[in-house]
Amino acid sequence: MQFVRLFYIAVLIFLCSLQAYAHRYKHKHKARGIASYYSNKYDGRKTATGDVFSNNGYTAASNKFRLGAYVRVTNRANGKHVYVQVNDRMGNWDRLIDLTTAATMQLGFKQEGLAHVKVKVVHDRKGKRGIRRQK
Repeated sequence: MQFVRLFYIAVLIFLCSLQAYAHRYKHKHKARGIASYYSNKYDGRKTATGDVFSNNGYTAASNKFRLGAYVRVTNRANGKHVYVQVNDRMGNWDRLIDLTTAATMQLGFKQEGLAHVKVKVVHDRKGKRGIRRQK
């Protein structure tokens, strides 16, 4: 009887620790934070999804959103928005998202280098359509 009780307590502790770990890495559906943009030195390199990176495209790197997700990024200073696909991870955990030069120019913060943005995951169909219209 004592063994069974200890076993259940051990299982409960294990499950609680899994839940805490999973919550830390849970992918978000919307967030606010700082956006920056990729350096030109990454042109031609492979991303986390295996795509070849181009600063002329509409892609992004983020640790908060799942790879392959389409997101709408809105510059909170001027209200401009852009659709991008998350296809890479980033080393800087202080920032929400890294964008291509094409996306930052459309959002209007290339000169500043950083911007306060709001990011929302959109349906794949809406994201693809948004990217096609931006080209």
